[in-house]
Amino acid sequence: MKYPIATSAVIRRRDILKLSSLCVVPIAALLLTACGSDSTAPNEPVSVASLSPSSGLLAGGTTVTITGTNFIDVTDVTIGGIALGNRTVVSSTQITGTTPAATNTGAKDVVVTSNAHGSSVCSGCFSYKLVRTSQISAGSNHTCALTNAGTAYCWGSGYGGDLGNGSTANSYVAIPVSGGMTFTTIVAGGTHTCALTGAGDAYCWGLNYSGQLGTGTTDYSLVPVAVAGGLKFTTLAATGGDHTCGLVASGAAYCWGKNDAGQIGDGTTIGTSFPGRTTPVPVSGGLTFSDLDAGGYHTCGVTSGGPSYCWGLNDWGEMGNGLQGGNVLVPAAVSGGLPFTVIFAGIYHSCGLSSAGAAYCWGSNLRGQLGNGSASGPDNCPTYPNTGACSVRPVAVVGGFHFDVLAVGHSHTCGLVAGGVAYCWGLNSNGQLGDGTTTDASGPKAVAGGLTFKAISAGIGLYTCAITTAGAVYCWGRNDVGQLGNGGTNNSAMPVAVSGWPPQ
Repeated sequence: MKYPIATSAVIRRRDILKLSSLCVVPIAALLLTACGSDSTAPNEPVSVASLSPSSGLLAGGTTVTITGTNFIDVTDVTIGGIALGNRTVVSSTQITGTTPAATNTGAKDVVVTSNAHGSSVCSGCFSYKLVRTSQISAGSNHTCALTNAGTAYCWGSGYGGDLGNGSTANSYVAIPVSGGMTFTTIVAGGTHTCALTGAGDAYCWGLNYSGQLGTGTTDYSLVPVAVAGGLKFTTLAATGGDHTCGLVASGAAYCWGKNDAGQIGDGTTIGTSFPGRTTPVPVSGGLTFSDLDAGGYHTCGVTSGGPSYCWGLNDWGEMGNGLQGGNVLVPAAVSGGLPFTVIFAGIYHSCGLSSAGAAYCWGSNLRGQLGNGSASGPDNCPTYPNTGACSVRPVAVVGGFHFDVLAVGHSHTCGLVAGGVAYCWGLNSNGQLGDGTTTDASGPKAVAGGLTFKAISAGIGLYTCAITTAGAVYCWGRNDVGQLGNGGTNNSAMPVAVSGWPPQ
């Protein structure tokens, strides 16, 4: 017996032709895919919410955490168009990795691409920047550094309480600073040390005859004491001298301590006879700064989006303003209008870095510390009873290097390039250039040993210290009071490991 076929089940030729023009896809895919389209735009696309931290060094290597949604089947993560290193998809909402090296500073786009959920662009979410060393600081005869957790350790001369451990005894190995506080920045002056907490509170310790502790008195302290005035700082600066400076969130600069050459920048030389300014006072001119450094007898700063300025002693052209001699009591613009991102002040010379990491220096050049390839000229600055090599304007450091950071000491300069390789130049009487010799250099020379560093500081006491990318600390140069921290007092022309430094 034959049964008739239901009309609704009859597939006529014209219906077959119609069906042939349709795409056949799984039902689940119909929810995500438009028929006849090359697009595979997901219904719930990947999304990047934030990066932490949101900035890092030009050389790369900063460990970052990316948060967002739908980090599933991730095929690519880039910062500024370059792949994120050591990429790990922790979960659908978190990715970790290390930033790649960049060729210039500034904000970069972050792009996360998922095979299943498309791409997401976080515009300008990571900024590359040039920064000064804030984790380690070599002073006149003592050194201090911060662990990854922010714990402070010091070594070398304990004269006046520089080490902050409640004693005036020298230490030939790293010892913890008393008080149990944690810090984000540490700076070593001539005979004092200051540090900054995560909340922006400044503490100092050591000698205080010029008011360099900022406590309102000239009493020294063997342990950290709070800087008076209640200001919240974003950065501190002290490079082997007897004055300290800091920036607040608005970019306004404050300084305190010795002021015999106008290094406080308040338009006076109060402090020509002890004491100087015993509490923070604003730098004259109403300028706002993005970076600041306090040298031995002068101070320099980079204004936000504008020129750089220096003030204080100018015997060797430290101001870089085309003039030589006398004291400059308020900020004076550095000649040339070079757009420095970071600036560094030593004892008698200064240096700046452009946004691409090009280095320029000015001031005394008696031992080639300007790095311009010569220890003669380009100018002659009088110093009784002789004259000596200097530059009253910024001159380029030779070699075509692009530095992430510089460190400016008494008569030598050091810097780190991409990958953390260290170079030094200038006076090398105690092996402070770290190249295995005691021969001066008027241009950058690689530090021996093959180590790579993430932070470096050139002490005015003719030595240098740095933190490796692995978190160990090495020093080289003069060591008569234990400033190298290796347990002895012999100088070293090559990096030696600091003893007592805790594992990172």
